[in-house]
Amino acid sequence: MLKSLLILTVLPFFLFSKGGEDKNMNNPFFSEYKTPFQTPPFDLIKNEHYFPAFEEGMKQQKAEIDNIINNPAAPTFGNTIDAMEKSGKLLDKVSRVFYALYSAHTNNDIQQISKDISPLLSKHSDDISLNEKLFERIKTLYNEKEKLNLTAEQSRLLEKYYKNFVRRGANLNDAEKDQLRKINEELSLLSLKFSENVLKETNAFQLFIDNEADLKGLPEAVVISAAEAAKAKGKEGKWLFILHKPSFIPYLQYGENREVREKLFKGYINRGDNNNDNDNKEIIAKMISLRIKKANLLGYKTHADFILEENMAKTSERVYEFLNQIWEPALKMAKQEVEELQKMVEAEGNDFKLEAWDWWYYAEKLKKAKYDLDEEMLRPYFKLENVIDGVFTVANKLFGLQFVELKNIPVYQEEVKVFEVKDADGSHVGILFTDYFPRESKRAGAWMGAFRSQSNLGGEMVTPVITNVGNFSKPAGNKPALLSLDEVNTLFHEFGHALHGLLSNVTYPSLSGTSVPRDFVELPSQIMENWATHPEVLKIYAKHYETGAIIPDELIEKIEKSEHFNMGFVTVEYLSAAFLDMDWHTLTEDNVTDVNKFDEESLNKVGMIPEIVVRYRSTYFSHIFSGGYSAGYYSYIWAEVLDSDAFEAFKETGNVFDTKTAKLFRENVLSKGGTDDPMLLYKRFRGAEPKVEALLKKRGLN
Repeated sequence: MLKSLLILTVLPFFLFSKGGEDKNMNNPFFSEYKTPFQTPPFDLIKNEHYFPAFEEGMKQQKAEIDNIINNPAAPTFGNTIDAMEKSGKLLDKVSRVFYALYSAHTNNDIQQISKDISPLLSKHSDDISLNEKLFERIKTLYNEKEKLNLTAEQSRLLEKYYKNFVRRGANLNDAEKDQLRKINEELSLLSLKFSENVLKETNAFQLFIDNEADLKGLPEAVVISAAEAAKAKGKEGKWLFILHKPSFIPYLQYGENREVREKLFKGYINRGDNNNDNDNKEIIAKMISLRIKKANLLGYKTHADFILEENMAKTSERVYEFLNQIWEPALKMAKQEVEELQKMVEAEGNDFKLEAWDWWYYAEKLKKAKYDLDEEMLRPYFKLENVIDGVFTVANKLFGLQFVELKNIPVYQEEVKVFEVKDADGSHVGILFTDYFPRESKRAGAWMGAFRSQSNLGGEMVTPVITNVGNFSKPAGNKPALLSLDEVNTLFHEFGHALHGLLSNVTYPSLSGTSVPRDFVELPSQIMENWATHPEVLKIYAKHYETGAIIPDELIEKIEKSEHFNMGFVTVEYLSAAFLDMDWHTLTEDNVTDVNKFDEESLNKVGMIPEIVVRYRSTYFSHIFSGGYSAGYYSYIWAEVLDSDAFEAFKETGNVFDTKTAKLFRENVLSKGGTDDPMLLYKRFRGAEPKVEALLKKRGLN
C-alpha cells in the first residue's frame, strides 16, 4: 500500500539475525494476532522476530508488485491501484510495531537493528517507486481517469499515487535513478543517526546537587522527584536534574540558584553541539546538501519547493509572508516583556542583564505578581487520571465516544494503559494505548502513532489501534502525577491527533486518519486545546487530588486573565524555529560549513532578541532532521489559524459542546482523512476559509 511505501522510505528498519531463516509459527508477526481486537502481542514479540518478518514482508510485497506488473490484462483501478493498496500488509504490520518501540521504548539492540536494516528498506522502497512498468500502469490510469467512473476517494487516491511516483523519481533516467537511490539511502541513515544522537545527548546530561541550599525555591514535589532520581542512580542523599522537561523546566521556573539554572539551560540548548561522538553539525550539513541535490534531481529549485507543493501553503513565499504577519506583533510584545522582566530583576537589587536562563524564573514571578497565579497553584487540580477523564468526557459530549480501560491487552511497558473506544451506539471504534511518563528508553516530546490504521478495503473493515505518547510529570513520593498547565494542553493536543486516527472512516489505507498535508494535520490536535482550559470543561475534570474539590472560580478567572501572559516569548520562541526551518530548506546551494553561524544569521535576519533562544537550535531540531517536518514546522501555527476559527464555530452556538457542530467537524474533517483537498474539507465544515485575524486575537497580538 502507498502508506507503507511512504513510511518505509523515511523510517529505518530491523536486521538482527542476518540470514533470517526463522519463519516458523513462533514468530507472532507471521500469523493473525490472537489478542483481543488483534492488538500487537507484546508479550510474545522479541527482537529476533523483527528481521525475519521484515525480510518476509519485503519478499511478499515484491511478489505482489510483480503480479501487478506482469498482469497481461490492461490496467484497471482494481488490478493496479486496489492491488497496490492490498500489498505490503506484513511489512506495514511489523514496521508499525518496531518503530513505535524505537521511539517509545528503545534499547541498544533496537538502535543497532534499525541501522542495519535501513539500507535494505530504502532499496526495497526505491525498487517499487522507480519501477518503470509499474509507473506506466499508474500513468495510463491517471491519463484516463475522467473515463474510469471513479468515486471521489478513488480519484483522490489515483492522483496521489501518480504524483508520489513522479515525486519519487519515476520520470528520471537510469543514471538519475541510481543517484536518487544513493541519496535516499544516505538520508535515511543520517536521519536515524541524528535522532539517536539527540537521545544520547539528552540521557547523558546529569546534574547532581549535593547542597540543599541549591534547591531553594523549588516545589516539594520537584525536590522529591530529584531525590528519587538520584537514588535510582546510586547517589542517595543527592538530587538529580536531567533534561526531560518535568525535571529541568521546574528548576528554570523556581530554582533560585542562577548558576544551576544556567547549567541546566545550556545543557539543554547545547545538545548535539558538544563536538563529541554525538555531535550533529556534520550530519546537518550533509542532510541539507543531500536534500538540495534530491530536490534539484526531481526538478525543484529547493527542498522547500518540493515539500510545500503538497501542503496547503504551496510556496515558501506564502509561508514567509504568513510568518511575518505574526512575527512583527509578536516581537514587539516580546520586547515589552523583556522590559518588564528586567525591571523585576533590578527591583530585587540585581545588576545583571536578563539572560535566556532567567526568563522562565522571572516570568513565573511576574505572573504571580500580576495575576496571583503560578504553576504550583494549578498542579493539584491536574492529577493525570483526572485530566484523562476530562479529555474522555469532552470526546463523549462532542461525539458520543465511550472509553473502557482493558486489562487483558499485552503492553510493551508496564506504565502503558489500553482503552477500548466505543461509539454512542456501543459499537467498537478502535483501541487507544496511552504511555505518558518519561524514561531513558523514550525520546523526548509527545506524539500520536498507530499500530494499525483504519480502512475498509474490499468491504473488510479494519479498526484502528492508536497510541498517545508523552513525557509528563511522574508521581513523586506519596503524590500522584500532577501535571503542569502546559502538560495538560499537550495531553489534549495529542488526544486530538488520536481522534483523527480513531474516527477515520475511509476505504483506502493510504488516505486514512492523519494521512493529510502536514499543515492540515495539526488542526484536529490543536482545536482540542481550546477545550482544555475552557471554564466549563475545567469544572468537569479539574479536581483537587486530595479533597476532590472542583477548581475554584477565582483560579479559573486567573487562568483566563493570564491567557495572553508571556505570549510574546511563546510566539517568538516558536516562530524563530519556523524561520530557521524555512531558511535551511530554501537554500539553493550546499555551501554551509558552519551550522551554528547559519543559525545565528537566520535569527539575526528576523531581529531575534538575545533574551530568547530559538525553541530548537538546529543540532537538536528533531522535527526537521528526523521527524518529517522539514519545511513544515510552520504548520503548527498555520493550523492554529484553522483551529482558532474552527472553535469559533462552537462558541457561536453558545455551547462549546454543540453536537451539531461536532457532527459537522467529525463528518468533514475527522472522518475524511486525506480523501479530499483539505481546504475544501474545512470549508464544508465552516462555510468559508479562515483568516489570520482569529489567531492574532487568540494570542492577544492584534
